[in-house]
Amino acid sequence: MSFDPVVRLTDVGRVHGDGAGAVTALSEVSLAVGAGELVAVMGPSGSGKSTLLNVAGGLDRPTSGDVVVEGVSLTRLPAGELAALRRRRVGYVFQDLNLIPSLTALENVTLPRELDGIRFRDARRQALEVLAEVGLAEVADRFPDEISGGQRQRVAIARALAGERRLILADEPTGALDTPTGDEILQLLRARCDAGAAVLLVTHEPRYAAWADRVVFLRDGRVADTAAAPLESAR
Repeated sequence: MSFDPVVRLTDVGRVHGDGAGAVTALSEVSLAVGAGELVAVMGPSGSGKSTLLNVAGGLDRPTSGDVVVEGVSLTRLPAGELAALRRRRVGYVFQDLNLIPSLTALENVTLPRELDGIRFRDARRQALEVLAEVGLAEVADRFPDEISGGQRQRVAIARALAGERRLILADEPTGALDTPTGDEILQLLRARCDAGAAVLLVTHEPRYAAWADRVVFLRDGRVADTAAAPLESAR
């Protein structure tokens, strides 16, 4: 199967700090994820998985190499244009969720769409649709501290899926979920791929890597191996 690239990393390096205290998080990483493709990233703790997602989505700039999202190089893009591209084209699911505690589940999902310039009525409708899609319609008006950890995780996933995001970056999106709910989330991500999005998924669970088209293994900030996804026994 061939894919049109949505995100392409070419010889990307990311070094934190200077001199003797410098730490190399990524080194000469090249990776492309296409429209309709789900790529799982696996590796031990400290291998650079989260840094890879941050660089791919423009949250962090590479020290070397280039990152291109839908034909736009992020490396030298002015900060304002980079922020606009992130809001409109990239959906993120963070490990720490980054929900705003003073906003309801519905408001947490609606706010990024409003920041994109979507009218409130349309942004609210999109948010309600995606909350229903992840099974949270009944908690739309509750605050994050009034729902369970698994429900908060699904709110964060709903926020990433709302709108026409072409690139979805998910950092352990099933970490707080039981197995049946985790399977439902992977079904949602898979469906987004089938609709033409590209998904880059960090996971330590072979069960969820089985939903991917490819699995990329990182070690010490480098791509150690790339393989076809495991057998689809988890689907």
